[in-house]
Amino acid sequence: MATRKVTEESIEEPVEERIEEPVEERTGENNGDGYTEIKMGGGWYMTISLAHSDRFEKEYVELAKERGGVKKSRFNLNPSHVRMLAEALVKFADDNKL
Repeated sequence: MATRKVTEESIEEPVEERIEEPVEERTGENNGDGYTEIKMGGGWYMTISLAHSDRFEKEYVELAKERGGVKKSRFNLNPSHVRMLAEALVKFADDNKL
């Protein structure tokens, strides 16, 4: 499998707007409170939330796969890399016609 390193310089701006089917999305009770759920199917949700580490006294973004209120797998991301990840995902989808 070929891999490609994505840097901020390699991401084109602005991303052209597309009209697509809306992603079914539910947000937490308090909009703008740092929590989003995306329905994936089969009872699974992808949750994106802001969290705080008491041990390291830092904030991070948690991406998790959740079903029935139980997190099955999760990934913690530095908040400074969130925008770069989102742009890289959009570029990946465009390059692979997804």
